Amino acid sequence: MLHGCSSADNEMAGGNIQAVNHTLNAINWLSVNGYRADGGGGHSCCIVMPTKWRPGLMAHIEWEVDPDPFADAPPLGTDEFRTFMVKHKANYQRHSTMVEIPEWPGTERCGLSVHFLVCNQVKVTSSCWSYYSPNYPIKEPLEKKEPAVCPK
Repeated sequence: MLHGCSSADNEMAGGNIQAVNHTLNAINWLSVNGYRADGGGGHSCCIVMPTKWRPGLMAHIEWEVDPDPFADAPPLGTDEFRTFMVKHKANYQRHSTMVEIPEWPGTERCGLSVHFLVCNQVKVTSSCWSYYSPNYPIKEPLEKKEPAVCPK
């Protein structure tokens, strides 16, 4: 038995998780393969991923949505606020899906960006480009309204 041997095919490295919300709902939190992160944008540490892409690489995404993030709430710290939040949180929705992680060149992986689209669709990328770059692979617009009926 060989100890301490590895190859680029099975090496793992840490990276950030980034949530990119394309909807008008709030993403309260997300989880990728059990690594939990803030859904409010920005980067959260950390996720462990292979340094080299391989076919069939999947991500199990779970997330919580607040469908009315701008609801009129009573003043913070009041009994009315606490009652309001109990009712408000009852409308939160939880979702999960499995998505394939697209190929990245060589070992040029830059964490994982999780894009939340309308109709509870999700796309992921490990692109090192910024969302605003023409080279970024996911082109869906931000702040998109949910359609009246989602395709099945």
